[in-house]
Amino acid sequence: MSLKTAVLFDKMKPHLATNGAEAVKKVNAVYHFEIVEAKGKEPVVWTVDLKNGNGSIQEGKQGKADATFSLLDNDAVDLFTGKLNPQTAFMQGKLKIKGNMQAALKFTPELFPKGSL
Repeated sequence: MSLKTAVLFDKMKPHLATNGAEAVKKVNAVYHFEIVEAKGKEPVVWTVDLKNGNGSIQEGKQGKADATFSLLDNDAVDLFTGKLNPQTAFMQGKLKIKGNMQAALKFTPELFPKGSL
């Protein structure tokens, strides 16, 4: 089974191509997303680079991340589509964050317009 999050990351790519420079200027950080289909499964990692050029999204762990987010696929979809508040997810243990907390706080679903998700 493929992750629902993979579809969302693919939908974000064209947005970065046209509006990425603005996000890079605002955020200036690299993130790793460790997405797990279900508890106990191996995570699939994506790198969201909002530090270089127009930004990029790639599958796999690319370089060193300023912050790493770990969460279940369904929770990631809810987070990206605005159904789940990032602070609530963190407090409920649905979202785990490693690395620079300041950088982590700069990544918000608002970086990507509603139509891109």
